[in-house]
Amino acid sequence: MYLIPDPEHAFYLLDLPGYGYARVSKEERVAFAGLLRHVLTRPRLAGVVWLLDIRHEPQAGDLDMQDLLAGAHARVLAAATKSDKLSRTRRAEQALALRQALGLDEEQLVVTSAQSKEGMDELREAVAALVS
Repeated sequence: MYLIPDPEHAFYLLDLPGYGYARVSKEERVAFAGLLRHVLTRPRLAGVVWLLDIRHEPQAGDLDMQDLLAGAHARVLAAATKSDKLSRTRRAEQALALRQALGLDEEQLVVTSAQSKEGMDELREAVAALVS
């Protein structure tokens, strides 16, 4: 858990374990799902920032996560990461494919790259809007 000292109003960012490539036992996956369900029921939860690798089509775990988030009526902001690995055309195609497959509105997806800094200002603004 990280305290983000925003000038408008501070907030906590809780980094939950990954579900995609994590090599964990079935029991650990069940425990993770329980933790996530608990977090999603917190009354002060402002929203979820969901990191998705833009290079890949949504996997079964992504679709399960989408169902879980939708079922919890969570406000979702998806950050499509690693955009620097794709051409501009391919980035746009993949962003559209992610939005369609996961039922996200255009403003719910921000294409980002930690390497090139693409989308980082937009992501900061979107997170600020999510928590305010």
